[in-house]
Amino acid sequence: MTTSLSDVRPIGEQLRAWRQRRRLSQLELASAADVSTRHLSFVETGRSVPSREMVLRLAEHLDVPLRDRNLLLVSAGYAPMYAETPMEEPRMDSVRAALRLVLEGHEPFPAVVVDRFWNLIDANAAASLFMEGAPPELLEPPVNVLKLSMHPDGMARNILNLGEWRAHMVERVRRHVALTADESLAQLYRELRDYPGSDPVAEAVITPGGNEVVVPLRMRLGDEELSFIGTIATFGSPVDITVAELAIESFYPADARTTAFLRHRAGW
Repeated sequence: MTTSLSDVRPIGEQLRAWRQRRRLSQLELASAADVSTRHLSFVETGRSVPSREMVLRLAEHLDVPLRDRNLLLVSAGYAPMYAETPMEEPRMDSVRAALRLVLEGHEPFPAVVVDRFWNLIDANAAASLFMEGAPPELLEPPVNVLKLSMHPDGMARNILNLGEWRAHMVERVRRHVALTADESLAQLYRELRDYPGSDPVAEAVITPGGNEVVVPLRMRLGDEELSFIGTIATFGSPVDITVAELAIESFYPADARTTAFLRHRAGW
């Protein structure tokens, strides 16, 4: 639903769309937010203007992203509440320091920090292995890690289980689009889905194989075959849009061979 603050829809229309997106009835949302169903109905139809506190309460129960909460507030006639601070600002010093601690502490294994569009914000030294051999156009800032990994000229050339990995990542983006209705994310989803050489039908369902409990990333680097499993971390209780939209993606070796290779590569 993300748009600009200067182009917002009526508050009732937005709240109804978020409620429907979360697959909640008016009764379910009203009960969870401790408001009357009648009042919620009046808000959604424009017959009643919610208070600032009511907007924030409904947004919390609907799990609306912070930037979209600002839109809800503006559409109801209130000032936006959540700042969007550039990463280079002094007030973000503690955030940058925390990210650096996590990235460096994860060495010699790869880790990256990305924003809501999977644009690269920061990375540790080990993550450079994902960029080896990629064409310059895919490495121009801001580097999009999904395009880098799935573009036919990028990492895709070296991913051994490309169909399985693509299915996992494309479905992940699709879920984000479904949760946020963000058109820029939708455009990214369509681009990734339509890369040459893909088979959307064959990749539509992720099927487990062997003894796997997660989808691994298997790739070839020179003569080595490496295998990774990944985790995602976010900041707890963010009140700034930039911080809320950051994610740390950490890759762990899935076998002893990968562990040994990464330790040797780092000189450990």
